Amino acid sequence: MQDNEKERSLVNVESKLNADGFTADFRVTDGKLYPLSDDNRARGYMPEEVTIVDFYRFEGESNPDDMSILYAIETTDGVKGTIATAYGTYGDTNVDEFLKTVEDLGKNLDKNHK
Repeated sequence: MQDNEKERSLVNVESKLNADGFTADFRVTDGKLYPLSDDNRARGYMPEEVTIVDFYRFEGESNPDDMSILYAIETTDGVKGTIATAYGTYGDTNVDEFLKTVEDLGKNLDKNHK
């Protein structure tokens, strides 16, 4: 996880990730990860087809309830992008459950790609 002070803002982190090729935005629907696009034929990915490359946590300066996490994700066929969610009680349970499964599957992966 990156912890560089000047990368603390969500906008700065998203900009850096975009420059690194993480250009797709993802959503979770019916237990699959989909890239957001106008293409209704967009392929859905199962948890075993996804790797969490990195993640970034953000906390609001004035409100501790204003917390979010941004995940940098890569799929088995090379699609790279991000998905954001709140964490804690305000998190999207569909996203949280999907990413927890991805994380659990990834615990046995070789991390040399980082």
